[in-house]
Amino acid sequence: MSDDRQPVFRGPHDGEYVVVSGDRYRFLAITGETDGQYALVEAVVPPGGGPPPHRHSREEEGFYVVEGKVTVYVDGQKFDATAGAFVNLPKGSTHWFRNHTKGNAKMLILVSPGGLEAMFREVGQVIGNVNDTIPSFGAVEQQKLLEAAPKYGVEILTDGST
Repeated sequence: MSDDRQPVFRGPHDGEYVVVSGDRYRFLAITGETDGQYALVEAVVPPGGGPPPHRHSREEEGFYVVEGKVTVYVDGQKFDATAGAFVNLPKGSTHWFRNHTKGNAKMLILVSPGGLEAMFREVGQVIGNVNDTIPSFGAVEQQKLLEAAPKYGVEILTDGST
């Protein structure tokens, strides 16, 4: 038996775009559409891009690399993830990723339960579409991230405790 929600369809360029930590995220499925079960986000990570080391107290997170290569760091381990690779990050793990290449990388990020997209909206910059320039991660955004993260159960690690 289904609930009252309707199916969600997003075309190749549909969805809300938000830039966080210098990466462009496109929301494919958000918590209000999945009854809070998960969020699915497409991430375009430019050269040098990726979030600061952090940990989630509420969510599991999974990264599937669609294009390019990212290095995923999790609890002292390093995974060089190329197209087709998947890395699951248990709740509470210290993690981050970096694009150490000269081209963009693209990933699908599954977050369960959903809701983390609210933090992205709060600290990031909403952009119009896929053709908008990805602004770099600056001091103002970093401060917004540090201030907002605790509300979402996220700890940003800036003191070398990685």
